Amino acid sequence: MHDVITKLLLAEVFPMRSTIRKIGNSRGVLIPAALLAECGIADDINLRVEGNSIVIEPLREARKGWFPAPQSGEEDIDVWADFPADADSEDWAW
Repeated sequence: MHDVITKLLLAEVFPMRSTIRKIGNSRGVLIPAALLAECGIADDINLRVEGNSIVIEPLREARKGWFPAPQSGEEDIDVWADFPADADSEDWAW
């Protein structure tokens, strides 16, 4: 039953009303935990403006999931090993 109520609230059948509160020199809004959980929001967020709306999105790790994580004991392969070095690479100081 709790899930049904949460879905109804999130589907804007019953819009949530809140107030902007003063927090130090800034302002803040209390967001219900069920709403945050449904959106996949934990602690860190991205904020942006679209028209007259403030959009709150979960912060996603950059490039997360682009490459599979190496398995335990798997050797890291140098994919650049077959490419020729630059002619002046010996002059570089690291």
